[in-house]
Amino acid sequence: EEHLASHVGSGDLDVFATPMMMALMENAAMLAVAPELEEGQSTVGGMISSSHIKPTGLGKTVSATAVLTKVDGRKLYFKVTAADEEGAIGEGEHLRFIISKEKFMSKVK
Repeated sequence: EEHLASHVGSGDLDVFATPMMMALMENAAMLAVAPELEEGQSTVGGMISSSHIKPTGLGKTVSATAVLTKVDGRKLYFKVTAADEEGAIGEGEHLRFIISKEKFMSKVK
């Protein structure tokens, strides 16, 4: 229930929330490249653009996939998709940046 639009405030219906779908997509991208990073590195999201093309009701399982499509220095570009048991529910593009955890966190006030 905590993933429903009515709960997270992105809508008033009891369907899987778009922000939750986007979070799954970001997580898939983060996990896709994590094994390739050096010690002390991580990635952070810089941009995500997606369409939510089909509603998903309570009790369904949603998963996300990320495919790395381009590397430009520390910029990582992904094609992301989300699906439930019946098929695709969303798709989009996501940009992440490779960062030093220590340096990044030193900027957090």
